[in-house]
Amino acid sequence: MHVSSVDEDRRPFTTTARRAQIVQAAIETIAEVGFPRASFARIAERAELSSTRLISYHFAGKDELIQQVVREVSSALGAFMSDKVDGQGTAAAALRAYIEAKVEFVASHRTQMKALLSIFLSGGLHYDAATDQSVVSTVEGILREGQSDGEFRDFDAHVMATTIQRAVDGLPFMLESDPDLDLRHYARELVTLFELATRQDALECT
Repeated sequence: MHVSSVDEDRRPFTTTARRAQIVQAAIETIAEVGFPRASFARIAERAELSSTRLISYHFAGKDELIQQVVREVSSALGAFMSDKVDGQGTAAAALRAYIEAKVEFVASHRTQMKALLSIFLSGGLHYDAATDQSVVSTVEGILREGQSDGEFRDFDAHVMATTIQRAVDGLPFMLESDPDLDLRHYARELVTLFELATRQDALECT
């Protein structure tokens, strides 16, 4: 017996699963056509929903849906980074792991990062000074710990942390213009650059 798309939409389906389905469709749609063109109609089509009303049932509007997209991608990134960085024996090892993990996440989540970039460039992502400080604080903490333990030389930890963060956060922009960028090489170069910049004998090497 043929089951119509409307009947499929009425099948038992948990709220959590349906929301996840819509969020994933939103991510894929934004990555493909860009944030401004990612209408509910396009997202519903991608999710194989019979009506945009099924999106409106779970999300009050596009802003709420986009907030959930950003929240889920950010949460996945945070969990991935913590798993890779936590438990490193030294600050130098933690810094290396931080850089490598961020590049690895971008490499393995291109669709999500492309969508996030489009949202950011279109003004759909709230990002202020407090948010920026929160993002930079993790690597700044690694740097300050390394200085306290004598691993790293004396430098402005906030300036260095901001520079490192900009280097890894800029990767999605680079991939837009160079999709075939060698990401392993990129990670190695960043690791080498900031190891040389932070180690105790850095000034002696110049």
